[in-house]
Amino acid sequence: MSSTPSNSTEPCGPAPASGPSRGAVVMVVVTVGLLAVLVWALHPDQPPFTPAPLEPVPTECPRSQREFIPTNYTELPGVLPEGLSPKQKNRALYRLNLEPCTCGCGLSVAACRVSHPRCEISKQLAEKIIAEVRTEGERRR
Repeated sequence: MSSTPSNSTEPCGPAPASGPSRGAVVMVVVTVGLLAVLVWALHPDQPPFTPAPLEPVPTECPRSQREFIPTNYTELPGVLPEGLSPKQKNRALYRLNLEPCTCGCGLSVAACRVSHPRCEISKQLAEKIIAEVRTEGERRR
């Protein structure tokens, strides 16, 4: 008895699946949809944008309505005088970084002095803070 090879083109079993299964595709679509809804729900409202003013911007300190954020400047050339002790210098830097400038720029006194050197208000505030730090140091002696 000899066995003859089969020349039939019929598959011997189920054909292998090509590509991902239908359940996997549905799962991916549902997951992406849920992520999109989550991102949409957590997206904060954008601030309203206004067009730029038609007048030229003043050269002095600009006024804006932003939230005050303290800064961390460690050197302020031309602001801190040479006669301060290291402790007084640190105290002055601490106050200059933490106190807001009252000119309306929303920056600390230190940041306003660095960013807007022509601002007279921050200059006066810096001089006042340095004078107060000096008198505090003299009182403690």
